[in-house]
Formats: sequence, C-alpha cells, structure tokens
Amino acid sequence: MIEDTQRCPCGTGLRYGECCAPLHRGERPAPTAEMLMRSRFSAYVVRDAAYLLNTWDPITRPQSLELEHPDAPEFYLLEILRTERGGPFDVEGVVEFAAHYRGAARGVQRETSRFYKRDKNWFYQEAI
Repeated sequence: MIEDTQRCPCGTGLRYGECCAPLHRGERPAPTAEMLMRSRFSAYVVRDAAYLLNTWDPITRPQSLELEHPDAPEFYLLEILRTERGGPFDVEGVVEFAAHYRGAARGVQRETSRFYKRDKNWFYQEAI
C-alpha cells in the first residue's frame, strides 16, 4: 500500500495524498480525462478494484476485476503520450498512454482510451 506522503505512482510528481488518493477515497472527482487516466493507473498500482469499476462505463465494464492474482502484472510507470479534449469544460476526451509493468513478464501496455463526463464525473469508456 502507498502512504499519502509517498510520491503518487501516476507520475505527476505530487504526493499520493494530494494527487490520486482523494479521488480513490471519493473526496473529489477527477477534473479531466487525463487525471482520471492517471488515477486509474494508480488504482491498478494500489490494487483498488472498486475505484476502477466505479470509474468504468457501466456498459463496457467487466463484472469484476481480479487484481490480487499472483500472475497479475505490477504497474510501475505511466507515460501520457497524447490527449485530445478531456478538459474541465469538455464532455469527452481521448488519452493515449503507455503503462509499464513487470512481474511474470515485463512489458508496456500502450492504449488509446476514450473517456466521457456525466454530471461532474469522468468515466473510462473503452480502448479505441
């Protein structure tokens, strides 16, 4: 588990307690699609399946996530490669990222993801 005083795994350079932790705890929503992407990456790092499911479009989200499996990858570095829209006043956005992992195998998951905002909350919709 990551302490609030440690650097946030999402790569902003901020401490976890001032970056992704408040989003994970439901204290505030992500202000942008990119920040939702960062917070979801951090949720994979801290194994917060509930946050991932709650920020996933109900139409495309799986029934459950198994993050504690012994062969589950350990994500350790996020690179945001590109964003389109997804700002505080937008209702949709795209984030392209590279998520580096290690474990049973080492590699990079590269994905372009679509996000949308309903009310004040951003949701991950799908990989495109």
